[in-house]
Amino acid sequence: MSPVRPWKSGHQLELLENGESFYPRVFESIRAAQREVLLETFILFDDKVGRELREVLIDAARRGVRVAVTVDGYGSPDLSEEFVHGLTEAGVQFLVFDPQPPLLGMRTNLFRRLHRKLVVIDERIAFVGGINFSLEHLAEFGAAAKQDYAVQLEGPVVQDIHRFMLDAAGLEPLPPRRLRLVQRAAPPEDSLDGAMVRFVTRDNTAHRTDIEQQYLAALRGARREVLIANAYFFPGYRVLRELRNAARRGVDVRLILQGEPDMAIAQIAGRTLYDYLLRDGVRVYEYCRRPLHAKVAVIDDEWVTVGSSNLDPLSLSLNLEANVVIRDARFAHHLRRRLAELIHHHCREMGPQHRPRPRWWQLTVGTVVFHVLRRFPAWAGWLPAHRPRIAPPPLPAAAGEPAPHPETPPPRAAGKGG
Repeated sequence: MSPVRPWKSGHQLELLENGESFYPRVFESIRAAQREVLLETFILFDDKVGRELREVLIDAARRGVRVAVTVDGYGSPDLSEEFVHGLTEAGVQFLVFDPQPPLLGMRTNLFRRLHRKLVVIDERIAFVGGINFSLEHLAEFGAAAKQDYAVQLEGPVVQDIHRFMLDAAGLEPLPPRRLRLVQRAAPPEDSLDGAMVRFVTRDNTAHRTDIEQQYLAALRGARREVLIANAYFFPGYRVLRELRNAARRGVDVRLILQGEPDMAIAQIAGRTLYDYLLRDGVRVYEYCRRPLHAKVAVIDDEWVTVGSSNLDPLSLSLNLEANVVIRDARFAHHLRRRLAELIHHHCREMGPQHRPRPRWWQLTVGTVVFHVLRRFPAWAGWLPAHRPRIAPPPLPAAAGEPAPHPETPPPRAAGKGG
């Protein structure tokens, strides 16, 4: 197995909350790109956000910047020929991960998705998190708008992320060249310097459990507090055991989970674990303002992770994921404060009084559901399309066949998660 990438020091970090903070920063950085833009995302929709991203990528490519974009074939299935052609015509390298054709109108590429959300610009600045490129991450989307986080990074770890993305897209590094100096605005007050950062990925070959192992090590070392906000929470026994062990030794363990889920099955599955966790003092909160899409954690006001990986069977056993792990007290304190505000203003604490005492048959069903879901990833590996590939999008439609108008957002497919 390949080693986990090392810790690196000397970073500037900034927490970006929701699309309102994330999109302007990413688009501004792409507009300032001089040489290269690399982008991976699970979801790219042809809506207000997707069209602005498309515009800034086309502008960058036309001024000579190398631009490479990879989307997931399951998460981004409805991009029109016109949307994609405008990118490729400008010189953008546009790739689709596992571009499987539908079978009887149904998508067959459900498993082993490219779930990463990564951007690297000029080998200098990177963005890592859980935010896709769609209107769903802006408050204007309405009650179903998602609550999520990303981090902007500058420093040595950007080189690790850059090399990883080059390999994933099959690109060679650009030849060395001195970049023109760009006058940058002063960093915001909550910009954080000098942090230790490690880039961690999960794949189906050499790094199957790397992200899970980072969680396990941090939980075992927790002494005061564990605060996890995770959208799709159904981890394996090892994570559950370490959460309970931490609570037993007096650590304040709090979980923020979905109270207004975008997929009902995620909440149903997660709730089967509540009694198991509550018995030993783990405190569970459900975020009820809108769907929670977060994949973040803070431990002991020092250790933080931000990324794309949920704590569920898909993320821990099937999907291609990417997180950063951070050791920095100031950044940890900032994220902890933001999560504490969620708990205080928009969460309800779940306790025994919120659930009727289960009957014997409910306990039996819960046990069966737990074990089926935990073994589901291994079974899914036997299904078709278990060796996905990265390829250009399908060929254009036959002459005379109209393409969907780019102003029409694609239908939202149920059950995507993301």
